[in-house]
Amino acid sequence: MQTPDVIEYIVSWLKTHVEKSGLNGFVIGVSGGIDSAVTSALCARTGKKVIALNMPIFQAKDQVSRSADHIAWLKKSHDNVLGMDVELTPIFEQILAGFPKDIQDDLTMANTRSRLRMTTLYAFASHHRMLVAGTGNKVEDFGVGFYTKYGDGGVDISPIADLMKSQVYAIGQFLGINQDILTAPPTDGLWEDDRTDESQIGATYGELEWAMGHLASKKLTGKKTDALDARQRKVLSIYNKFHSANKHKMEPIPVCEIPGALKE
Repeated sequence: MQTPDVIEYIVSWLKTHVEKSGLNGFVIGVSGGIDSAVTSALCARTGKKVIALNMPIFQAKDQVSRSADHIAWLKKSHDNVLGMDVELTPIFEQILAGFPKDIQDDLTMANTRSRLRMTTLYAFASHHRMLVAGTGNKVEDFGVGFYTKYGDGGVDISPIADLMKSQVYAIGQFLGINQDILTAPPTDGLWEDDRTDESQIGATYGELEWAMGHLASKKLTGKKTDALDARQRKVLSIYNKFHSANKHKMEPIPVCEIPGALKE
């Protein structure tokens, strides 16, 4: 990958997009992970206003500190960046108190955390007339669908969604993203036990990238048989399971199109 040129391309794309929109800049949630760190740094390089929000909800201390350190680094490097801490734990506690207990399973409430953050981002974006910048990469957004529908998937623009996770890391390294972020195990930050993405998915991002590339190559060449080892077959099974289950996130919302004759 031609990393400097890719960075320049994305920054130019972001700048053009926000100028065409007539809005003032970007709002982005900073989680302490590599994707939000790289996306916020790319937004900052446009010279447009950037609001970087740290939005903890019962968050692990290391995630909060990585977010804070990254925002401090952004502000030091770019005078167009405003960083803010928005403590969402009290609001989430009110949701816990208000929701019926029988719907509060772990996955439902993890997704509710993500949707509360989305609501917060859009509140800031609406008030300041800004775009919400998404932080999903290609494997997450179009491979396994590892994000919350109308949560971290609810965005205006997706600057890194055509980049594999390894390419996001390469850009992060080039940009000088904090080493703590570069070496931290990827996590969605939606669980109180601080579980990693790999523990939830059952495969590393490197393996998922391989599966995504393997299937794309197989489709292109039309090959029907492959000499794969047991782990590769397992990874393909994991990838296909997530891709199939989460395909509804990647496709347009189904619209019931009524035949014209029935509407006359």
